[in-house]
Amino acid sequence: MNQTEPLPKTTKKRIAVFVIAYDAVNTLAQTIERIPASVLAEVEEIFVIDDCSSDNTFYAALGYKHARHLDKLKVFRNPVNLRYGGNQKRGYQYAIEQGFDIVVMLHADGQYAPEVLDCLLEPLLKEEADMVFGSRMAAGGDPLAGGMPLYKFVGNKILTWIENRILGMNLSEFHSGYRLYNCHALARLPFHLNSNEWHFDTEILIQYKEANFRIAERPIPTYYGDEICHVNGLAYAWNCIKSVLRYRWHKAGWIHVPAFDVAQGVAGPYRLKPDSASSHGVILAEVERLKPRRVLEIGTATGYLSEAFSQRGIAVVGVELDPDMAALARPHCERLIVGDIEALDVATLGHSFDAIVFGDVLEHLKDPWKTLERLTACLAPGGHVIVSLPNVAHWLLRLRLLFGRFDYEPRGPMDQTHLRFFTRKTAISLLRQAGLRLGTTRSTPIPLPTIAGFFAAGQPFAWVHTINTWFTHLRPSLLAYQFVLVGQKPTTPTVVPPTTGELRLSISPEVSVKQQV
Repeated sequence: MNQTEPLPKTTKKRIAVFVIAYDAVNTLAQTIERIPASVLAEVEEIFVIDDCSSDNTFYAALGYKHARHLDKLKVFRNPVNLRYGGNQKRGYQYAIEQGFDIVVMLHADGQYAPEVLDCLLEPLLKEEADMVFGSRMAAGGDPLAGGMPLYKFVGNKILTWIENRILGMNLSEFHSGYRLYNCHALARLPFHLNSNEWHFDTEILIQYKEANFRIAERPIPTYYGDEICHVNGLAYAWNCIKSVLRYRWHKAGWIHVPAFDVAQGVAGPYRLKPDSASSHGVILAEVERLKPRRVLEIGTATGYLSEAFSQRGIAVVGVELDPDMAALARPHCERLIVGDIEALDVATLGHSFDAIVFGDVLEHLKDPWKTLERLTACLAPGGHVIVSLPNVAHWLLRLRLLFGRFDYEPRGPMDQTHLRFFTRKTAISLLRQAGLRLGTTRSTPIPLPTIAGFFAAGQPFAWVHTINTWFTHLRPSLLAYQFVLVGQKPTTPTVVPPTTGELRLSISPEVSVKQQV
């Protein structure tokens, strides 16, 4: 999906009504009959998909079609039961393939009132929304008066509150099955990757949110008759919560959920993490402490750190491999070099930097040891290197490995572009092998505020993030999400610990003598 391309606009909308049916032999015909004549006149096709019912729903639909001479009604039957979500997938794919502009999902049991279709269609016809959600809980609705059991009302409210808080949304409910979709928006979403079960409805709402598509809510009347409910309420609630948590974990980079890979148009996968306990927050704190006048930033990305440095009066020289991201970072740098740091001649960078910053960079390089050692020549004597690295020994990654999983992901410690992996010990060794004196070593926790806003400072669950940060400092090797290390270039000769049988004696900032041992 490309967010820069608007959805196509048409003057005359092709509308289809998708009647999703399972064991609805007694209610199907009445449900179709309740569609207002004004709406029926505008609908190009009504298609029923019977999900391999155990009764005669399929034949009842065929009989109704012939008895009413309703040519625009088409009837299909799944050879096997695809479940609620699976049946929706088939229906939406059919609507997309037939070239419809709008598809209405109508339940064959009649629980959702066809009588209000004209009101629900209005935002889509006016192109004011990409999805319309018929809500029983929206202002103007009265679900208890419509026969909704009290336990379902309370459960709906609680579950919706949880989902809104985790997702950062503000819907009156998540659990109505009355949905109308812009088919062009649907075609841009990987809805076929969603669950086949009832929480398909929650997952497609998450996809619409992630794609920045417009969701409009409209109140609908509630009707509870003698229809059979096929939903296991507790299992459904648990699956909904799992789905929203998986989305948050996906956004945080802990796991990769392809169904939620729908957001495009963001320049680069990483942005500034302003939380003081994050790697970016710690880097900025170290810069404040060290007060460098000139900084060499390796891997500027879009310039989020470069901008923060320049706002502090620091002169920044940047190096960035991606030309598009470099263009965004350039306004924040006095000089920006586009190229591969492993191939650049470091002599062209100069030798008077007070600090070099590698913010989430070294793990992407083929030879971070050699690169770090080469770039120390750009430091003024006594200058500092600030490095942030992900912790491959985090307990979540250890747990995955215990179960035989080493999955690469779009971001986070297992970013699919990472070539090297570090623990706390190997990160410290990296700096020492470059001839640097180790200064501070900070550990950053799992970035809970980026997963859900209610963990951020001033929010109800900020204390969870505080405790998480405290425990991370106690057991950094196990609990740290990232490490931020500071190394200093010596101003006096120093002997670097031997590696691979070599003793290296540094006798000046630019000259070294190797003596075989």
